Amino acid sequence: MSKYFVGIDVGTQGARVVMVDEQGVGVASGSRQFVLDDRFREEQSPDLWWRFCKGIMDNIFANLPANIDKRDLVAMSVTSTSGTVIPLDKDNLPLHSAIMYSDGRSVEQGYRCKELAEQHMENGYTGFNASSGISKMQWYVETYPQKMHQIARWIHASDFIVGKLSGRYDVTDYTNVLKSGYDLQCMEWPAYVTEELGLKRDWLQEVVPSGTVVGRLSEELAVQWGIPRIDVVVGMTDGCATQMASGAVRPGEWNTTIGTTMVIKGVTRSAVVDPLGRLYSHRHPEGYWMPGGASNTGADWISLDFKTDLEKLNAAAEQLIPTGKLAWPLKQKGERYPIVAPQACGFASGIGDEITLYAANMEGVACMERLAYEIIEELSGEKVQAIYTAGGGSNSDVWLKIRAAVMNVPVYRCREATGALGAAIMAASNTYYSSLTEAAQFMTNVEKKVYPDPILVAAYKGQYQDFKNKLRKLNYL
Repeated sequence: MSKYFVGIDVGTQGARVVMVDEQGVGVASGSRQFVLDDRFREEQSPDLWWRFCKGIMDNIFANLPANIDKRDLVAMSVTSTSGTVIPLDKDNLPLHSAIMYSDGRSVEQGYRCKELAEQHMENGYTGFNASSGISKMQWYVETYPQKMHQIARWIHASDFIVGKLSGRYDVTDYTNVLKSGYDLQCMEWPAYVTEELGLKRDWLQEVVPSGTVVGRLSEELAVQWGIPRIDVVVGMTDGCATQMASGAVRPGEWNTTIGTTMVIKGVTRSAVVDPLGRLYSHRHPEGYWMPGGASNTGADWISLDFKTDLEKLNAAAEQLIPTGKLAWPLKQKGERYPIVAPQACGFASGIGDEITLYAANMEGVACMERLAYEIIEELSGEKVQAIYTAGGGSNSDVWLKIRAAVMNVPVYRCREATGALGAAIMAASNTYYSSLTEAAQFMTNVEKKVYPDPILVAAYKGQYQDFKNKLRKLNYL
């Protein structure tokens, strides 16, 4: 008999819900785009989120295939954006719209929070800025001092949906609190948050490991949907949920998602402290650490610069590798990871024809990926064993071949790596399975395995060193 799990993903522009079995196979899903105004990157309505999420689930539960027994539903969980926060009153009603991670009005507060964190957190997270939850809390109380006495609690985006499902708004998880100032080393809210920033301790949630069951589905919703009062599992941030869905959940395993940009996340046994602030570490529910960083380099150059048949381009490029050419397809000014170089610009040295440029660009992104992993290994003292990959950039087989050779580790392309699936995996991790590791083992699937080609590995060794030397010459590295 199959068991079923629901994952809810509340993104910036819409919501998606999936229902999967214990093997991660989808049995139902739905999505809807939000109706947004021109300020959606600053503020959004949490009630709108819930209305759309509930509408999707109304439809899913009313139209399940006949072979699915609703009594076999076990748990549900939620993922949403990192750094988005909401002030609630004593009745758990929003006092204000959700203040979005992309809202830039708290720049000044971000500088202040960062400065205080650097004074008090020797080995903890100090990379606060305008996108951090703690900066937005500070901005709100300074902008609306008359509302301070009405605040009962600050919560994060996924916490609101968890609260609507279970009635529990007072609990959040390790991943959501990183950017809200919580000390993941000492497992406490540090004193400076209340004593120097002036946030009240009563406003701050209890923090539990990701995957913790925090309540049961409300009786009203269970009756309405015709399902049991299943477990509701604490929410988590979207980037971490995607990592869960990739299968990279054990020490030494990493996930590179190449979309518009390149996001790298993985698992280490010890915390990674980066004095340059390129990396930050989430806490793994099993006690490990999940360092990660986001680059401005990615696959956006393909849609911007190559309008021809990509299948033909990939086939032709495979005949040219290794090109021996140096290219870096950075399409905006400045890079943030693996190098911090706000002045950086991309380059393509002496490349005339389209196919060579296409191949060299893929090699250049692979070089940046290797540089990122070298920094991770240097800071952590641990070895990268395997790289799971997702995103549009993983669809090119020749690019997978290049990346495996440049980095000299196996690269595994995931069948599906979405935030909603990651939320469903978290829902199963401590309800049906014994841990996140076990849940990911059974619920994720590798679609393609690419191992390093020894001939290409040898060829790319020199090309990679030339690439690094080029970055040094330009004062980027």
